[in-house]
Amino acid sequence: MGTRKSPSAGSVADYIAGLSPPLRGDVEALRCAILAAADDIGEEIKWNAPSFYTGEHFATMRLNGKVPLQLILHLGAKKSSIARDSIEDPQRLLQWLGPDRACISFRSPGAVAEQAAPVQHIVRQWVHHVPARAAG
Repeated sequence: MGTRKSPSAGSVADYIAGLSPPLRGDVEALRCAILAAADDIGEEIKWNAPSFYTGEHFATMRLNGKVPLQLILHLGAKKSSIARDSIEDPQRLLQWLGPDRACISFRSPGAVAEQAAPVQHIVRQWVHHVPARAAG
């Protein structure tokens, strides 16, 4: 397997710039919160949305559901699971979708800014469970 191409932050920024307000501001705020959670987080457009990775992809924004903005947290392509009690979530932001994925929903404009600190706390914990990318 070859190495991952260097992601272009410009492509994510360009994608976000093409969104209409107020979604654009919330997506940018969520992007900034995720990238600030840990030094080794990268980003790219994958699955037609901003997606984030350390070893494997672990978080993808969902922009076209019933909820205006969601962050889907997952564990990459390999079958893995995560114990629900291994992620501190005192504000109960996580909705568990299965043993390897959870979701945070932002139902109203400005909700990302209000929840940025707890989202970063969750992301910092989540990345410790993401499998390392196989050397290729």
